[in-house]
Amino acid sequence: MKELSTVTKAMIHEKKDVFLSIIAGFITGTAGVGLFAASGYLISQAALEPPLYALIILTSTVKLLGLVRALSRYAERYYSHRATFSILRRLRVTFYEKLEPFAPAIFQEYQSGDLLARIVGDVERLQNYFLRVFYPPIVLIMVFLMTILFVMYFSVLIAFVFVLGFLLTTFVIPAWFTVRQKQIQNNVGEKRATLSTNATEFLYGFRDLKVYQQMDGKAKELLGASSDLIQEQKEEGRYLIGNQAVNTFLALAISVLVLGIGAYLVSERHMDGVFLAMLVMLAITVFEEAVPMASFPSHLRESKRAAGRLSHTLQSDSFNIEQRQFELSREKPLHIDVNNVDVQFQNEHRPAIKDVNVTIPTGSKTAIVGASGSGKSILMALLLKLVSARQGDVLLNGRSVNELTEESIWEAINVVMQENHFFYGSVQDNLLLTNQAHTMSSIRSALQKVNLDHLALDDHIYERGENLSDGEKQRLAMARVLLKDGRTWVLDEPTSSLDAVTEKKIFAHLWQQAKDDTIILITHRLTGLENMDQIIVMDEGNVIEKGTYEQLMAMKGHFYDMKQLERQVLSVL
Repeated sequence: MKELSTVTKAMIHEKKDVFLSIIAGFITGTAGVGLFAASGYLISQAALEPPLYALIILTSTVKLLGLVRALSRYAERYYSHRATFSILRRLRVTFYEKLEPFAPAIFQEYQSGDLLARIVGDVERLQNYFLRVFYPPIVLIMVFLMTILFVMYFSVLIAFVFVLGFLLTTFVIPAWFTVRQKQIQNNVGEKRATLSTNATEFLYGFRDLKVYQQMDGKAKELLGASSDLIQEQKEEGRYLIGNQAVNTFLALAISVLVLGIGAYLVSERHMDGVFLAMLVMLAITVFEEAVPMASFPSHLRESKRAAGRLSHTLQSDSFNIEQRQFELSREKPLHIDVNNVDVQFQNEHRPAIKDVNVTIPTGSKTAIVGASGSGKSILMALLLKLVSARQGDVLLNGRSVNELTEESIWEAINVVMQENHFFYGSVQDNLLLTNQAHTMSSIRSALQKVNLDHLALDDHIYERGENLSDGEKQRLAMARVLLKDGRTWVLDEPTSSLDAVTEKKIFAHLWQQAKDDTIILITHRLTGLENMDQIIVMDEGNVIEKGTYEQLMAMKGHFYDMKQLERQVLSVL
């Protein structure tokens, strides 16, 4: 039950509604039992032609119990569902608050569709924990105990049958089904996650699938995942119906047994026959309340599995969950030290970067170059705390990133990544992500600096910038970062899709704005690096050369060979 501790804590916060749900449920169950018992007694008494006032009293009692049952049923549903919705709200908020510090590193371990299934589907499935697992058994036990005490006044033997039936329908049969469920692997949550993942990839890759004519294969895979989920749901439904059928049969058998024993007691004059119909109606009614207990094991297992998936999401070894207490100042440029750092992703056989040592002084201009896959972008992600080092440490202004809050790191650094997300909305909306306080003139100035002054601020941008070219996306990302007020710049291939003239203009504005700031430029282009304070050359996850442009060219090493190859390519073009 450790998996459900978070749900239980959320229920404690809603203890008032939980208590009212239990009380209203008890009143509903007691009124229902009393209603049918009074009806049976009324029918028996009416056959004996009692005085009119006795019939009036009994009839009024039946009507009153019916009214109480209806009102208490409404109150039970109201408070139980209000408690459930409040619990789910609290769980969503709690889960998001715990998950948010892991983003975006969490996408290295979970696909977005699977993560969405956990956030939405698994939280929704936890609603059954309160509505089907927690409070119904409490109400049922209270109603049964009240009924058994009442029946004992008329017959101890029949009361014993009630006790036996109560134990069977409430404990023995559900326990037996729980043991059986361990042999039956119903993985509805996992199948739903697989379907969600496939659907997400299908939508994201729809254009490429069309271009490469792979729609049919991916569609079959999606339909297969859907069929698997439907089959699991059918199996789960059949199992649940079978459980309920067994419990229903047992409840009816006990009612018949009560009728037989009651008839025997009446024939032997050990009980007044006027009470026989009442006791039979009592048995039918109270054991109907026990039938839903057949679904108890299924809902309990479902809740434990959903809570376990949510808990596992937050307990991965890939995430550093130490409490970070220090804030990184954004008022001055950063001094960065990378000391003996290794980064290796989960399930990868080799490290992405290994034994990296880099020093980037305050206010310096550093270029990180290398072939594709050499580890340049991983080093950037390490600086931004988007990935965690397997060993070694990264110091920002002398403080380990493990001691700093992610928010303060991201506030202090102006970042342009290789892929930049744009939201559905206007140009202005996407540029104001950095700071809502920017004026219209400052936004237009930023657009002008990146040659996007032909765009109006209210021009529409589609989701993920689908109506923009790659060059326009990069320029818009540069305009966005020019509006940010951090003193350290980390730029990962910021102009790879731009022509040389536009690139030169953008960098001229950048160098002017950030002349006293720390700049880290990650690029595969070697043109224009002559004025950098240092150039770091990476290959296969290692730093193989460091120095100024002149020093590296004089060494005639890896950087020199790359530069000569670039010149040959450009001369051919």
